[in-house]
Amino acid sequence: MSRASVKAVLGPTNTGKTHLAIERLCAHSSGMMGFPLRLLAREVYDRVRAIKGDASVGLITGEEKILPPQANWLICTVESMPVERDVAFVAIDEAQLCADPERGHVFTDRILNVRGREETMILGSATLAPLIRTLVPEAEIINRPRFSSLAYAGPKKLTRLPPRSAIVAFSAEDVYEIGRAHV
Repeated sequence: MSRASVKAVLGPTNTGKTHLAIERLCAHSSGMMGFPLRLLAREVYDRVRAIKGDASVGLITGEEKILPPQANWLICTVESMPVERDVAFVAIDEAQLCADPERGHVFTDRILNVRGREETMILGSATLAPLIRTLVPEAEIINRPRFSSLAYAGPKKLTRLPPRSAIVAFSAEDVYEIGRAHV
């Protein structure tokens, strides 16, 4: 029997890392993905259910538990992953959160201890590469380039921004201020 592969798929936002992991999840007979946010888990749960069917996919978060008896594919928040479950595929998304002071220990535990029988994917920022080399030396590191380029357009009124523009704010307070000013 061959050893299960561990891949660290690293790169900036908008590189298709999560999309790739969903494809790999669905290619296996069973699997589990861990996400940092309930809303992201819910979005992926809906996508995987559309592919595999309602009876085959479960959702486990701190707030929701939808677990059909025949669920072979589980979509979870990282904290809610049933780590004892034997599955063919495992993915941990946004794994750079292992550096987070509050939640980092959970992400680190999953990176170190949760594996799929056949394949494991660790997804995250390219800044994670040195840590992966240290913690999971057997991991193959795959770097993904951004699909689209980002450019700074200078300050503009929100009403004059073209569709699909990104707005950068450096604090939650700034986000709320921008929102209040342009509602």
